[in-house]
Amino acid sequence: MLSHIVDILADPNDGTALSGADDFSRLVSESGHSFDVAKQGYVTLAAGAGLKHKGDDMDMVNARETYLAMGHFAPFVEAVTGAVQDALDSASLAESTPASLLEVGAGTGYYLAHTLDLIAGARGVGLDVSVPAAKHLAKAHPRVGAVVADVWEQLPIRTGSVHALSVVFAPRNPAEFARVLVDGGEAVMLVADQGHLDELREPLGILGVEEGKVERLIAQSEGHLVPAAEPELIEFPMLLERDAIAAQVGMSPSARHLDKETLQARLAELPEQMKVTARAQLIRMRKA
Repeated sequence: MLSHIVDILADPNDGTALSGADDFSRLVSESGHSFDVAKQGYVTLAAGAGLKHKGDDMDMVNARETYLAMGHFAPFVEAVTGAVQDALDSASLAESTPASLLEVGAGTGYYLAHTLDLIAGARGVGLDVSVPAAKHLAKAHPRVGAVVADVWEQLPIRTGSVHALSVVFAPRNPAEFARVLVDGGEAVMLVADQGHLDELREPLGILGVEEGKVERLIAQSEGHLVPAAEPELIEFPMLLERDAIAAQVGMSPSARHLDKETLQARLAELPEQMKVTARAQLIRMRKA
């Protein structure tokens, strides 16, 4: 709930602190701005003219929920949670200090909820630009606060308030990550690697993974974040049935590039089951 994490949030206009008002039906800042809390429990924190991007639509969000619930990405989920725990261990938090977590591009909250289940007392901000995703995110875990905001803008998070943040197959803003992290705080980023879902590329005509993503991430982080550990390759096979493949493609950027009729026709030509490779790099970077 937003009440668990409001002290981490900031007014997107000027960075001043927020607090709950009228039984948390809205958040108000020290500078007098007010932000209504949606009945589903999320809040949109955007400055000026509002959000410039919409993010995943309802169909993509539903596909994500369907696919992740099947458990095929469980090794990724475990790896991210383990890395966040390692980051918190390195930070040597006092026992009386609850860990403050942030997931950027949190989607429906699947990864963040798993992390909060395993890290006692932690609370988390889930941030995503998609309103349909935020409706799920707000219900993902009792200690999650759901925020609709754009990662490309200044994050509506107080400076130096987050002990660890995570980004899973989502856009990254190293300068803002460094700003919101405490000194010594870490960003845990899961980045798709070449070979990820390759068995589906040709038959479905979906987007591939560009070369050199990890190297560009490290280069773009210079001056903001420094490597905290060597990149870790996470690779495993998945046996996917046709409905799982449809959900996987439906939640990915490829869903925006293929019309439904074309995708359905190509899916119908696939075998009932396929062995598909999941492959990503787990990157840990510390505030510079």
